[in-house]
Amino acid sequence: MSAAPVDACDTRSNNTYQKLLDCMTGEGVTEHLEAFQKIAENNPDPEYGTTRAAGTPGYQASVDYVAGLLEDAGYTVTLDPVEITYAFIPELRQLTPVQADYETGVYSGSGEGVVTGNVVPVDINLTPPRASTSGCDGAFTEAAVGSPIVADPAGPNDFAGFTVGSIALIQRGGCSFALKALNAEAAGASAVIIFNQGNTPDREALLVGDATPPPGSADTEIGIPVVGASFADGSALAQPGSTAYVEVITETRTDYNVIAELEGKNADNVVMAGAHLDSVIEGPGINDNGSGSAALLETALLMANLNPENTLRFAWWAGEEQGLLGSADYVAGLSQAERDRIALYMNYDMVGSPNYIFMVYDADESTFPAPDGVPIPSGSEAIEDVYESYYTALGIPYDDTEFSGRSDYEAFILAGIPSSGLFTGAEGIKTEEQEGIWGGTAGEQFDPCYHEVCDTTDNVDPHALDVNSDVIAFSMLTFAYSTESVNGVPGKNVPGPKFVLPEPAGPEGTFAGEGAGAALRALE
Repeated sequence: MSAAPVDACDTRSNNTYQKLLDCMTGEGVTEHLEAFQKIAENNPDPEYGTTRAAGTPGYQASVDYVAGLLEDAGYTVTLDPVEITYAFIPELRQLTPVQADYETGVYSGSGEGVVTGNVVPVDINLTPPRASTSGCDGAFTEAAVGSPIVADPAGPNDFAGFTVGSIALIQRGGCSFALKALNAEAAGASAVIIFNQGNTPDREALLVGDATPPPGSADTEIGIPVVGASFADGSALAQPGSTAYVEVITETRTDYNVIAELEGKNADNVVMAGAHLDSVIEGPGINDNGSGSAALLETALLMANLNPENTLRFAWWAGEEQGLLGSADYVAGLSQAERDRIALYMNYDMVGSPNYIFMVYDADESTFPAPDGVPIPSGSEAIEDVYESYYTALGIPYDDTEFSGRSDYEAFILAGIPSSGLFTGAEGIKTEEQEGIWGGTAGEQFDPCYHEVCDTTDNVDPHALDVNSDVIAFSMLTFAYSTESVNGVPGKNVPGPKFVLPEPAGPEGTFAGEGAGAALRALE
C-alpha cells in the first residue's frame, strides 16, 4: 500500500489504523534521526565534541527540535526541569612503577574528587579463564544484579586488610558495578577503578558502566570517584607498588524533559509513552536512543489532529544515561492523584539496532522471572499482548526481554503504573539460532556501536526501525481509544474498519534457559 501524501498526513485526523499507518513511514522517522545527527555535529560540546548527552549543547538543541515541532503541531508542551551531573573529561594516570595516562570514563552514579594514592587490587584474577567476583563481598550484598543492595555485616569480605585512603582496583564480574563501588567506599577507598574482566574478547576494552545503586538500596549514593579501565590497563595498574592519580570533576546543570499533551474526552485517563532523548557522552546516540525518540516524535506529530477518547501524553526524557534521572524526577514530582490518572506507560529505548531482534518486555514472565524487587503492575501483560499480537498480525517473529526496570519505565512500575515496551538489543551477542530467525550476524552484538562514537545514522537498521515505528503508532492509537484491557476503563473502538488482532504467536524462546543478561545491557 502506498503512503499517503505528506500534506494530507500533516493536516488530517489520522484516526484510523489505515490512515495512521499509511502516514507512518520509515522515511519520516529517519528524517528525525538525520536531524539528531546534524544537531550533534552542529552543536559540539567543548569537552567531548559530537554528542547529545545530558548537560551538553547537543542535548539542549535536541530539546529545542522536539519541542518546536510539537508546539507547531498544536500540542501543549511543557519543559520539565531536571538537575543532571555533567562530568568533565576524567583522568586516570599511573604514577609508579611506570608512568602512563590511560583512557578512562566516569561510571554513572559516581561521586567526584581528585585523588592520588596507592592502588590496591581487590580479589582480582588475571590468570585465564579469569573468573572474577572482585569486590562483590563486603559491607553490602545483593540478591541479584539489579536488585536492592542491602547491608551484610556478617558476610565474607574481599576488602579485609584494605588500607583506608587507597584506590581500589576492582575487576568486572560476579555482581553489579554499584555493589562493587559501595563495598569499596565502605572499606575506606578514596576512589575506585573498575577494569574489564578479560575473560572473553568482548571484555577486553575500556569498561564504563552504570554504578547507580537501585531504588531501595541501603546506600543510594556513591561519594567517591568511580572510573573505568581496559583489562590491559587494569593489569598494569595491578603491579606491585602501583600508585595512581584519579580526577573526576562534575558540575550540576539543568536539563529538561519534554512533555507534550493532547487532551482527550477523558481527562482522567492518560495514555503515556516515552523515550529518552539523551545519548551517552561518547557519541550522538542515534540508535540509543535517537531511534525511540524519533519513532515516538513521528507518532505524536501524526496524531496531533486526533480527537481521542483518552488524553495522550508523550515524553522525551533527560538524563536516562545518568541513571534514569528525568523519568524518576518526573514521577516523583507527581501527586498520587496525578499518578492515578496515568492508565499506562509505554517505553521505547533502542528500537532500530543494526543486528536486531524484535523484543517485548516480558510482563507475563513467560521467559524471564522479574528480578527481585521489580514489580509488574497489573495490566502490564495487556500492553505486552497488543505488541505481540501486532507482530503476529504482521507475521514477524518476536522474543522476550526481561522486565527488569532498567530503563525509564522503572519509575512508573514502582509507582504501580502498568507498563511495557520494545527493545531490539544492545551489547548482547546474537546467537546462531537468532540469526536463523531474524537474520543479521551471529557472534556479534545486537548493537555493535552500543555506547560508542559510531552510534550514528549508519548504526540503525531501516527494517527494524520501520516495523517498530508501526508497532508504536498502532499501540498508541489503540490505547488512545480504549484502555479497558489494561485498567478496566471503558472506551471505544478505533474509528474505521474493525481490526481484529490475532492471539500472540508466542515468543521464539531463544533466551530460554539462558541468563537474563543475554538480552539485556550488561549491568555487571
